Amino acid sequence: MRITTSRLVLLAVLAGLAASARTAEHDAASYLALHAGSVALRHVEVIDGTGAAPRADQTVIIADGRIAAAGPAASTAIPGGTQVLDYPGFALLPGLVGMHDHLFYTASRDTQRNSPGGLEPGFVVNEIAYSAPRLYLAAGVTTLRTTGSIEPYADLKVRARIESGAMPGPHLDLTAPYLEGAGTFFAQMHELAGPEEATKFVDYWAATGMTSFKGYMNITRAELAAAAAAAHRHGLKLTAHLCSVSWPEAVAAGVDDLEHGPVYTDSEFVTGRQSDKCPERSSSSWVGKSAGDADVTRLIRLLVEHRVAVTSTLPVFELTVPGRAPVQARTLEAMSADARSNYLTYRAQLDPADRVPAQLFRTEMDFEHAFAAAGGLLLTGPDPTGAGGVLPGFGDQRGIELLVEAGFTPLEAIRIGTENGARFLGRERDIGTIAAGKRADLVLVHGDPAAHIADIENVAVVFKDGQGYDPVRLVESVRGQVGVH
Repeated sequence: MRITTSRLVLLAVLAGLAASARTAEHDAASYLALHAGSVALRHVEVIDGTGAAPRADQTVIIADGRIAAAGPAASTAIPGGTQVLDYPGFALLPGLVGMHDHLFYTASRDTQRNSPGGLEPGFVVNEIAYSAPRLYLAAGVTTLRTTGSIEPYADLKVRARIESGAMPGPHLDLTAPYLEGAGTFFAQMHELAGPEEATKFVDYWAATGMTSFKGYMNITRAELAAAAAAAHRHGLKLTAHLCSVSWPEAVAAGVDDLEHGPVYTDSEFVTGRQSDKCPERSSSSWVGKSAGDADVTRLIRLLVEHRVAVTSTLPVFELTVPGRAPVQARTLEAMSADARSNYLTYRAQLDPADRVPAQLFRTEMDFEHAFAAAGGLLLTGPDPTGAGGVLPGFGDQRGIELLVEAGFTPLEAIRIGTENGARFLGRERDIGTIAAGKRADLVLVHGDPAAHIADIENVAVVFKDGQGYDPVRLVESVRGQVGVH
């Protein structure tokens, strides 16, 4: 068939329109549920993130991306031209601040282990730069720390695209690639050659725009101390998921935060432990310990005195406990087929007679409650890794629910997931609580999480910079994609 010039022009125009349509489908604005620049949310219950009692029948006014006013519905004046929406039976929370979140996914571990080539040259992690930001935002996470990067340049690009409005997602505090020592399990991690290289590593990644750093399991004490000092010179903070370095040694090295809790990462109680060497099973040294033991109490006092925060990541460890609640349908639906199969296989292989995982899990919960009660800054994030059953966003909600199981009130748990994270990041004047003048990063949920913490999952609208996003549309856009991209 002969194609005329006019037909070629028409095809080019149609192709351009199709490309524009594809772009429009994926930019942030295409996921908005509310398009008004000024909105008044009336008759909502306000849970402000400070731990204070909820305030019933409130009006919150959003204008120009900020909270313009918040007060009783009967007396809060609404400016002309403001879109008024009534939400009786709904609660308004600050946007969640996820403090151990990732843009990658690790559910293919068993598949790689069982392949003919094994794990050569090491475990390879999939970046999920498309699905993760959408799921975080859909669940009400409006700010997060990535807490370790596998594909740093992809992470930088994701942040740039989110900030430009080219794609939906939370505000990102980007953590540089892992500061890891020799002997790493991961193919995509660099292995430091000593403290001088740790300093250069921090300097390089700070210059690229990374805003946080993370020491990892095989780092040495000298490398950790050098990295912490370099990060502090840049006005940045360093956290750590450790094994070769004990928690007291990490405090001495100058870390700002410690990940996961000590039951799973503090090797100080391992019999015959060698400094700068990661023992095989450090968590077994916590069997039989309790949060009230003298040595655990000393550890808590050390952390509090040195103002070292602790990040709770209970969801990822819940995966290891036989007999816990079955995974939710929404999680399985979001997973790719391979990721779903890998996770369900892992779960089926857990030994129901093994009581140790449940004991360790409870001990970790008790430690976190005791640490916070002693004045420690407890943060929360799900660590969406492990066997794949913890997903971005959904896992952040689950982390807050598990804090309630650990003994915190719902209001205390919400504060840990909002204001505490903002404080650690130095952004408490802008985010983390609901108050006039702060950024309108808010989560509207159906129900009352102050009475029933599981209601935190009933997200109706997520406001980020005053823009109201549709969580259903965001979740639907990644159905069957987690683990793929």
